[in-house]
Amino acid sequence: MSTPLIHQNTIIKPVVTEKSYALAAMDKYVFQVAPSASKYQIKKAIQDLFKVDVLSINTIKHAARKIRSTKTGRHITLPVSKKAIVHIKKGQKIEIFNALKA
Repeated sequence: MSTPLIHQNTIIKPVVTEKSYALAAMDKYVFQVAPSASKYQIKKAIQDLFKVDVLSINTIKHAARKIRSTKTGRHITLPVSKKAIVHIKKGQKIEIFNALKA
């Protein structure tokens, strides 16, 4: 049996943007996840933490990249990041996103 503490290392935070709210209306929720997390681990974590049925998962991985800081003018490296778009069964909700709308 998996514990929620393990899943906290998989799911980092929900992504709160206008686009993620539009996707939430279509039963798709966006989360930032650990770059090493697999789709199976993400699915298991979402099902255990939020008690919903996951139909599919799409992942987007952004590679590390260098940008120039506008404040100091120095080059800094942004870390690797990964997002997961989780499609859940129709009629089910994840309360984190619904609480932010109110």
